[in-house]
Amino acid sequence: MLYYFLFPLAKQHSIFNVFRYISFRAAGAAVTALLVAFVIGPMILRRLQSMMIHQVVREGTPETHAGKGKTPTMGGLIILAATFIPTLLWMRLDNRYV
Repeated sequence: MLYYFLFPLAKQHSIFNVFRYISFRAAGAAVTALLVAFVIGPMILRRLQSMMIHQVVREGTPETHAGKGKTPTMGGLIILAATFIPTLLWMRLDNRYV
């Protein structure tokens, strides 16, 4: 989406030509994914902790691992958010491989 908003500005300012390059958009998506994970991650973890969604510790688990019983599960939501949000922001809609 950013491509379609900012690339037309290249007619006035040549700096916006960088949005043509996939390497620039890939780097931008990587940085955006990192920022999304850092911002969304703590919010998701707090929400999961408040909902008391956590891993059940089985019997016979060593004491060193028993402390992880209150660790929230479903951290994959952070990974999905850090994947989909940058993809939607930095992709070109006319590319069928996206």
